[in-house]
Amino acid sequence: MYERSSVAALAESLRAELNRYSVGGKLPSSRALVERYRVSPVTVSRALAQLAAEGLVVTRPGAGVFRAPPRTSAPAPGDTSWQEVTLTAEGAGDVVPRSVDASGVLVTLAAPPPGVIELHSGYLHPSLQPERAMAAALARAGRRPGAWGRTPVEGLPELRDWFAREIGGAARALTAADVLITAGGQSALTTALRALAPPGAPILVESPTYPGLLAIARASGCRPVPVPVDSEGVRPELLAAAFEATGARVFVCQPLFQNPTGAVLTEARRGEVLRIARAAGAFVVEDDYARALAHEDAGALPPTLAAEDEDGVVVHVRSLTKVTSPSMRVGALAARGPVLDRLRAIQVVDSFFVPRPLQEAALELVGAPAWPRHLRAVAAELRHRREVLAGALRRELPALEVPHLPRGGYQLWVRPGEGADDAAFAATALRAGVAVAPGRPYFCAEPPGPYVRLSFAGVAAAAELTEAVRRLRDGLGTAGPNGSGE
Repeated sequence: MYERSSVAALAESLRAELNRYSVGGKLPSSRALVERYRVSPVTVSRALAQLAAEGLVVTRPGAGVFRAPPRTSAPAPGDTSWQEVTLTAEGAGDVVPRSVDASGVLVTLAAPPPGVIELHSGYLHPSLQPERAMAAALARAGRRPGAWGRTPVEGLPELRDWFAREIGGAARALTAADVLITAGGQSALTTALRALAPPGAPILVESPTYPGLLAIARASGCRPVPVPVDSEGVRPELLAAAFEATGARVFVCQPLFQNPTGAVLTEARRGEVLRIARAAGAFVVEDDYARALAHEDAGALPPTLAAEDEDGVVVHVRSLTKVTSPSMRVGALAARGPVLDRLRAIQVVDSFFVPRPLQEAALELVGAPAWPRHLRAVAAELRHRREVLAGALRRELPALEVPHLPRGGYQLWVRPGEGADDAAFAATALRAGVAVAPGRPYFCAEPPGPYVRLSFAGVAAAAELTEAVRRLRDGLGTAGPNGSGE
């Protein structure tokens, strides 16, 4: 049984048996529970920790685990209706909105109900995460001299140097002095937009694009302006027109395995994007989220835009989170010129610095022999899952169109068909036991048609992808072609 389901099952069994013990009564020892339920000591420890967090048991080191006193009834809630007035008063005139629509982000973060196959996740399934390597790295990091002390606000010099080599590539275009360590990619993007665009300013974004970026822009009071993407990346002629029409000074893009389309910016367009931005006096924020998620058959990857940038146009964002764990929130911002001082100032005000133990653990992880093995394993598995999901869609749901089959990233961008509605499609899929991401939140203006994003990274095994498509076929067959039952 998968470890986390074992923990849940054991916790449920122990919860059901608590009435057998008086208040303060001692539960069986961990060793007895291991033998009785035939689970690992780690599973027992985690299940007991879950019950302790629920207030059902009390753990006393060296003595054992005891049934906790019953909880007292919670006090009646006060009247919070006054907040509706305060939170919305004069809100229409706010340059920076006080309420933010995070629904597009929450869709990919929410855990689906039990039994639902997760095709909307933005993270690797725990079975693909380097959990043992991360645990070993964290243990080694905790023993480093000064590991719990204050770190430089820019980040550990050794970690900054590692990111500089990764981003600068063979050209060695960057040094540690050009890099700031951040609390993951989302934090880096937030810092970049706050540094580069004042409230009320337009920001050019790819269309479609990552919903988290649109949420950041709107939370900062900026106005995202779409620039269409095709199979070769952003269209330079439309980018130039958007700069001219809006006067924008920022363009945010994902040149490699763009989310959600999977497109890679072609060699011919790479130089055009930098030239157009430089002519407009604008920055290009390069979100290189998927470089470590290249598939086994991706071939040689193009260098980063930052590595080819000679004039300080590019502000580069990189993160370890996607290829490791949602909780490994370590990333980097790389830039050259005066903008780096502004990026540093905003990050310091927001968060001071990334906790040193996490930086030390990241440094241990990327320097361990297990790191390249992990990257190779992920590359092979993502390719396999892509082929399994695409093949199942071709066999079972040929009416669904996959405009582009990516060689990196973790998702397919799918058109449900003429007359379909993405929200209805997602609702029908959920009733059939499959969680997918509707496409509407990926557009900052009216979408050109319905889309859904199907992720193949968040399932336990490739066989779940085949089962998910079978469920979709059966659910959509019952509901009708537009997913509404008509």
